[in-house]
Amino acid sequence: MTFSLVARCARTGQVGMVISSSSPAVAARCAHVRAGVGAVASQNITDPALGPLVLDQLQAGLAAPLALQAVTADRPHIDYRQVLVVDRAGATAIHSGRQVLGIWGQAAGADCASGGNLLAGPGVPAAMVAAFEAATGPLGERLMQALEAGLQAGGEAGPVHSAGLKVADRLDWPVIDLRIDWADDPIGMLRAAWTVYAPQMQAYVQRAEDPTQAPKYGVPGDE
Repeated sequence: MTFSLVARCARTGQVGMVISSSSPAVAARCAHVRAGVGAVASQNITDPALGPLVLDQLQAGLAAPLALQAVTADRPHIDYRQVLVVDRAGATAIHSGRQVLGIWGQAAGADCASGGNLLAGPGVPAAMVAAFEAATGPLGERLMQALEAGLQAGGEAGPVHSAGLKVADRLDWPVIDLRIDWADDPIGMLRAAWTVYAPQMQAYVQRAEDPTQAPKYGVPGDE
């Protein structure tokens, strides 16, 4: 019911992911990022606990393959899960259990990994990886182009209704956390939200770090 991509920006060290699903609020359950550590997608009959567990292993110093193995080895019901990992060095790992739903696929590329289930075709993840590798600009934009490419390649077998874009930079909180939790065109709406947010993103970071140096709000009392 989902297609996603996790990635690292080799230039900035940012980590992030995009995801879309026919289920509501997919990013609330499946998208996990941690600054300076990595990004994890936990999907297909989702166990949201898997994301933080893998991130903890990455933060402890394990590379993506070993971190994923540490969490998935002998774990109950792991055959029902699909988990994608990218670490801060750009290494990736993917687990797709034997009970992954419908037509499913997975693919890995430079600094990225993609996977999906109940897909229109198994080539959707490869299309997402190719789009990410070909894209330029900030990580958020490259991730959006990958998600749009996944939809253009067929996406899910049925219509999607939710989508999310999440990126961590050097701060404790995600610098990008945009979600469309239920809509007829969630990826189009996510693109619109990103278009509005992208030029303002650094201003929000500045307001958090030092509001005395931040852009003015243009409201009474803001002198």
